[in-house]
Amino acid sequence: MLPEPGAGFHWIAEPWGPMLRCAPLESVARHGFTSRQLGLRPNDTAPATWATAVASVGCDVSHLARVRQVHGAAVRVVRAGDLAAPVPDGDAVITNAPGVALAVVAADCVPVLLADPRTGAVAAVHAGWRGTAANVVGATVTAMTREFGVRPETLVAAIGPSIGACCYEVGEELLTAFAAAGHTSVDLADWFARDSAGRLRLDLWQANADLLVHAGVPRARLHVAGLCTKTHVEVLESFRVDGDRAGRMAAIIAAPQGRGLV
Repeated sequence: MLPEPGAGFHWIAEPWGPMLRCAPLESVARHGFTSRQLGLRPNDTAPATWATAVASVGCDVSHLARVRQVHGAAVRVVRAGDLAAPVPDGDAVITNAPGVALAVVAADCVPVLLADPRTGAVAAVHAGWRGTAANVVGATVTAMTREFGVRPETLVAAIGPSIGACCYEVGEELLTAFAAAGHTSVDLADWFARDSAGRLRLDLWQANADLLVHAGVPRARLHVAGLCTKTHVEVLESFRVDGDRAGRMAAIIAAPQGRGLV
């Protein structure tokens, strides 16, 4: 039985298995968060696997743009003529080229998808703790505004499955790193908490949602799947559970046809 996601999210059946979608985002751009049943492996470049994944959002694999994820805050801008270019390092990718699909992969880190109904611009973001500390989602909103004239208040955002605060025990050095990155004491108090045993937990869902709000995205346009990868390993991939044997889940979004200017 599939786990129940947060409000606005629902599972759909693809030929390869279940895929998670966000209804408010679905009205703007085709997208999905894959499950472990896709069989995507770390550093998987197999055209057949990615063709299956991208077909779920109505695109051909030849129109897929990705980044080589490095746990930072660099944003790749993709235009129609860029698809044959070498894949750069980065943790976010944006486009407004109609029919171009974007993807990031994760196995506990936070995948975030963004779409703008006004310009047709879309984004896929990978936010682990380092990327969250570096505010990769804020950098993505800034890049979409600069490159495509997006207004942050019109964006729709979906935060997909990742490790939840229920299971994300971290060391004191992460709290120090977030403070050193300039995050306020108010935010840190919301993102970090101690359990009954005094162990420190980090809430990456809350952190990325708050950072999107700080970037100008209305709270009402933010949607959180609320599914912990470590808790639901029967359908989601978790590095904390499986280590090097863990597969990857893809967060994929396609820029709508007939929208945006390249």
